[in-house]
Amino acid sequence: MPSTSPDALGFSCACGSLSGHIDAAAVKQGTRIVCHCADCRAVELYHGAPDPKDSGVDLLQLNPDMVKIDQGAEHLQLLQLSPRGLYRWYAGCCGTPMFNSLRKPRLPFIALRSTLFAEPDRLGKVVAQAFIPQAGKPPRHEGAARMTMKLASRMISAWVSGRWRQTPLFDIESGLPVAQPLVLSKAERKALTKDS
Repeated sequence: MPSTSPDALGFSCACGSLSGHIDAAAVKQGTRIVCHCADCRAVELYHGAPDPKDSGVDLLQLNPDMVKIDQGAEHLQLLQLSPRGLYRWYAGCCGTPMFNSLRKPRLPFIALRSTLFAEPDRLGKVVAQAFIPQAGKPPRHEGAARMTMKLASRMISAWVSGRWRQTPLFDIESGLPVAQPLVLSKAERKALTKDS
């Protein structure tokens, strides 16, 4: 396994076959959010994880160059809830949901599930919540402006520096993801989101 800095934060799938790390400096640039959207919930249910309907899914948003996979990259698998949906990466070895990303490497974005980390408290405080359900009203958001500004800042920095090319999720030459996406049918997706 490659050496890491002492302040690195390790993450892994449930069985430990796929693991990696981020540096503490990445946490300062990242944004920790909780997403309550139907799609994030559907992914958890698809993989047999506990239903996050009441709690939401806790995520750390970063640029892909900040994420290093130390072992088990061959286990990365890819799910889409629809043909144009986000890429939902998971560990094929045990089915653990791992990351979300956009569909093009030139749009550098990755969101890691905070539960992947042995020490999630070191990821900082949750600063935004998305799609918070409200009875009889559209979902609301908290901290959306801060989340969007940090996302834009990270993306611009990655474009200017060329760091967008450093990603564990795509082959940069072809622009293709490192795994073939499995796209759910409309019926499969509907079954997962029917009571969201």
